[in-house]
Amino acid sequence: MQNPVQGRAPETWRGRGILMLCHFTGMVDLVALPVWVGALVQHYGFGLEQAGITVTAFLAGAVAASLFTAPRFGRLPRTACVAGGYGVAALAFAGAALITDFGTLALLHLVAGLAAGIALSVTHGTIGRSANPHRLFALAGTALGIGAVVFYAAVPPAIAAHGGATLFKVLAGLMAVTALAALAFPRPARVGHEQVTHGRLSRAAWCAIFGVAAMALNQALTFSMLDRIGIMRGFGQEAVNQLLVVVGLVNLLPAAIAGFLDKRLNPVRVALVAAPLQAALAVTVSRAAGYPLYALAACVYPAVLIFMHTFLFGLIARLDPSGRALASTPAMMMTGSAIGPALAGTVATHAGFGGLAALAIAVGACATLCFALVARQAGTPAAATA
Repeated sequence: MQNPVQGRAPETWRGRGILMLCHFTGMVDLVALPVWVGALVQHYGFGLEQAGITVTAFLAGAVAASLFTAPRFGRLPRTACVAGGYGVAALAFAGAALITDFGTLALLHLVAGLAAGIALSVTHGTIGRSANPHRLFALAGTALGIGAVVFYAAVPPAIAAHGGATLFKVLAGLMAVTALAALAFPRPARVGHEQVTHGRLSRAAWCAIFGVAAMALNQALTFSMLDRIGIMRGFGQEAVNQLLVVVGLVNLLPAAIAGFLDKRLNPVRVALVAAPLQAALAVTVSRAAGYPLYALAACVYPAVLIFMHTFLFGLIARLDPSGRALASTPAMMMTGSAIGPALAGTVATHAGFGGLAALAIAVGACATLCFALVARQAGTPAAATA
């Protein structure tokens, strides 16, 4: 499907490329979590709780922005929101590179999160309004995996050589480049849904949203502590950095495979398998005494969420064709992620990594329950309408 303005539709390769870049930039925090927390602890002298709270400030800002943006998705100036959002985030991170004070850093993280959250919400809503949301989100997920490989290969060594401010300089540069690219942000290809903005979301859609949020929380609980778990178990910083590169390489696969299996697997069944599997891997990462088991579980761990979320993105697009629910994707992903680093730091400080494993089991059970409710609701007529 082609938009009258050549290159400005999600179905052109130019449009897809811009959406993929905007998705990667907005979701880079989920890639960077272990590096981010590790840099704040090692180079800024923060404790696990302070480091977790600083990262949580960014994620909380993104959640608040997404909750504000999603209901208004059909009425917002999309190019201005995306280009302006990433531009403001670039300025906030550039400021963070000059600051070492905990309070000021947290405030700048909050500003960056608010700005990037608006941009990412509009990006995801636009993907949801494309001709094939599942396939386009799979492409965006693959781009995130490619970006993760480059990030893990380049950024941790640069931080080790030049200090923690390097991370914020990288994030500022990435946000600035994306802001410039977003000046040609694509228009939604599907027409006829602009007025579908006042209907109530189905129960199945809400259950799917809460299930994704619960899995995102589990992801952040363990993944944000991945670096610290490895270091405190005595595996060494170099071994952990090498593991992150391998994690990035492995994560090239799940979104691409999910895109290929678009019509071959039931998305609800995928979620019902993914939630308990993710919890089991979280327990393994948290409790493993030896490096091989820790590394194996860590490599697979993020892939589970990426694979599952691609299927749920397509399902939610069918449950709500207006794009509102998918415009809240940052809130789904980052509500859990926002709570995760601070909660993980607190639990690890007071109950150790064993406490972290127990919490992962509880959150995994909640996610599984949500997806069981989706399976129950999705078969009813009400679940098929927004």
